[in-house]
Amino acid sequence: MNLRISIITALAALVVAGCASVAPPGKRELMLVANDEKQSWDKDGKVVLSAAGRDTLSIIDIGTDPLAPRIIANLPLPNTIAGPPVNLAITPDETLAIVANSLNVIDENGVLKQVPDNRLWVIDLTASPPRLIDTVLVGKQPSGLSINKAGNLALVANRADNSVSVLRISGKKVELIDTVAMGESVAHVRFTPDGRRALAAKFPGHKIAFLDVNGEKVSYAKQDVPAGLWPYNVDVTPDGKLALTADNGNSGAADGHVDTVSVIDIEAMPPRVIDKVVVGDGPEGLAISPTGKLAVAVLLKGSNSATSAPFYHRNASVVALKIDGKKVTRGNEVEVRGLPEGAVFSQDGRYLYVGNFIDQDITILRVDGDQLVNTGKSLALPGHPAAMRGKMTH
Repeated sequence: MNLRISIITALAALVVAGCASVAPPGKRELMLVANDEKQSWDKDGKVVLSAAGRDTLSIIDIGTDPLAPRIIANLPLPNTIAGPPVNLAITPDETLAIVANSLNVIDENGVLKQVPDNRLWVIDLTASPPRLIDTVLVGKQPSGLSINKAGNLALVANRADNSVSVLRISGKKVELIDTVAMGESVAHVRFTPDGRRALAAKFPGHKIAFLDVNGEKVSYAKQDVPAGLWPYNVDVTPDGKLALTADNGNSGAADGHVDTVSVIDIEAMPPRVIDKVVVGDGPEGLAISPTGKLAVAVLLKGSNSATSAPFYHRNASVVALKIDGKKVTRGNEVEVRGLPEGAVFSQDGRYLYVGNFIDQDITILRVDGDQLVNTGKSLALPGHPAAMRGKMTH
């Protein structure tokens, strides 16, 4: 009898201890994932197009349980992998999402082809479930975009129109108020944290352009800095001192050669490139942690190239970049899966989510100081993740 009581007491103590070690549920935190079901690649690395009608936008809660994200809704909205994986954003108050649709696939005399679109989707994230509430027309092939920290202005890079669209956000109303000519194609545009400037990636021009923002007036004074080859993506540190660019190196594809991340001092007058960090083959996804201490470059590494190519890899990787003041150094490299595109940090900077286009899932990495660690956890998706973004934090 005494032995039985001792065993029961010991088991009860273990249960209590186990419960005490379980982290309490966190606060809801949203992430957008746009899934493109129209494009793939064959074994020779050639693009294969499929008919439209199966794309989705997944709205995912990564905050309640960071290691077990939950899909809240899958909205049937067209999207495309063409362009940098930052053609969508969430307002700072998490009330709205804005998603650009860059290209459509159409049937022309029995042949499928891609043509530029000009639509933005506006989604009400406060609805249960979230729902599409408006469509806004902008320039041709809207691609990378951002929302300012105040949540009242958005910018969209129109690749086929050589322009940047300016959008006013008022409550749940989003409207086009201006268009800024850029003189050449731009792939992405990113506000600085103070909202007074923006940086636009001149993809074929190998430059980063600076825009001035005064209230709702956005102007281009034709001030550019030279980045590396084919800058596809640009992000800014939370303190507004540095910008980083993903210099893709080969017009949106891997080629076996190493490529760089350019480091731009945006405090300097005029701004200038102060360093280049060699990261590997084909950086496309790029994200800076809300902590400002770490960034990541997502490498393609030929994972959608011909399987016979000497630089082909079944899986690709993510490279950590340590930020210390204005010094950026390469950290460790972690393998993910096929054709990784977007990358999203959790708002506390403790986790990183990477979308693997070929494998239709998200790899969950943990941030350990200035190192990335694969948790072994993943999230299956209803489609192929072409773009990813969390709430605008800086």
